[in-house]
Amino acid sequence: MAGKCSRRSFVKRAAMVAGAAVCAPYVMADGAPNSKLGTAVIGSGGQGGASVNEAVGERLIALVDVDDNRLAETTKNVSKAHPNVKTYFDYRKMLDECHKDIDAVFIATPDQHHAPAAIRCIDLGKHVYVEKPMAYCLYEVRKLTESARAKKVMTQLGNQGHSGEEYRRLCEYIWAGAIGQVKETHSWTTWKFGNDGKQPPNSAPPKNLHWDEWLGPTLTGEYNSELHPMWWRKYINYGTGSTGDQGCHVMDGVFWALKLKSPTTFELIEQRAGSKDRWPVLNTIRYDFPARGDMGPVSVYWHDGCKPPICLELEKKNNRKFEDHGTIYVGEKGTMYTGQYGGGIRIIPEEQHKATPQPPKTIPRIRTSHRGDFLRACKGSDVPPSSNFEYSGPLTEFVLLGHLAYMSKPGQKVEWDGEKMEAKGAPELNKLIKREYRKGWEV
Repeated sequence: MAGKCSRRSFVKRAAMVAGAAVCAPYVMADGAPNSKLGTAVIGSGGQGGASVNEAVGERLIALVDVDDNRLAETTKNVSKAHPNVKTYFDYRKMLDECHKDIDAVFIATPDQHHAPAAIRCIDLGKHVYVEKPMAYCLYEVRKLTESARAKKVMTQLGNQGHSGEEYRRLCEYIWAGAIGQVKETHSWTTWKFGNDGKQPPNSAPPKNLHWDEWLGPTLTGEYNSELHPMWWRKYINYGTGSTGDQGCHVMDGVFWALKLKSPTTFELIEQRAGSKDRWPVLNTIRYDFPARGDMGPVSVYWHDGCKPPICLELEKKNNRKFEDHGTIYVGEKGTMYTGQYGGGIRIIPEEQHKATPQPPKTIPRIRTSHRGDFLRACKGSDVPPSSNFEYSGPLTEFVLLGHLAYMSKPGQKVEWDGEKMEAKGAPELNKLIKREYRKGWEV
């Protein structure tokens, strides 16, 4: 769901905002002339383009990007409506100079910058929208969740499916007992964000890239042609691999519909490739969760790099093709499927789906976009955004716990204390819960 801020998309967005009803204003940033929010976008190219498309409908104050070419292109596209927009390649300087004019910040940087950028915004009392995953490591997720709660700011994680119809229908089907007690789930992505071949040689960064600011909190690193603008996701120092990239989308329905919190144990089942610099390209992880209210214990499997055997079996048996990202829910009375953002929700086989009564719609629906839901809440609503950090913080902790599993030994069942954020009897894994930071970029 990446987006670029083209002239066409900007004009379309501006027209939509102009014709929309304005939400009730709240106490705005210093000098705000009306009910529009002062906005900033950190990481305005690539995925950040979709956030620019929302931010232009407000009072766009600043754009930040470490790539001069991308920043220039985005600035050109918004300049007619926002001729005075300020531009930066360091979000710390932007916040120092502009924070009094800003109410809400969109963050769409590489993963290693999510928490350093977000915590600085939150500490200044700014509302934050952060692309998934919420942070780079478990410590950062908990820190952002607690800080946002203390500062009472609005927050939203960029797992867009959480604002959609499909995951709501999944919850309603599961909670109505459509497939009985769910005993296990299998979630997957076929994408391989890891060591998939020979690493390019180190080289000098291009002149348009501010390399020191790109590194940000990371202690050390050498540039190579894979890193910018896309394949940093493969690298352990900068990205969170396939799990971080897709887990908050694909397992959102699992976490929500099954009312999960923290698992009691996790275990690495299978792993392939990987290196000291890049993530493995194939992993199978099992999490075990205890009973929750009227829901019994459940085993949750994550597969990245390929579809799991149960998916392939159901495809063959039912003569159908599932997406490259999805989840199978195995219940006592049937099996369900959802795609990447919850789409394609069906009970399998199709005959059983058609024979199952549709449950009533009991979960409130979002009447705007995922980012629009964030902006709505920022304008004084008592209803928080759909994937605010009180929900998405625990979701992201669950997802990023997979990295501890990556670093464990296959077949090693690790006990997990979610409240203390501690792997019992595994000091080598506990070292991974928090990373070290370069001076000036701490979280």
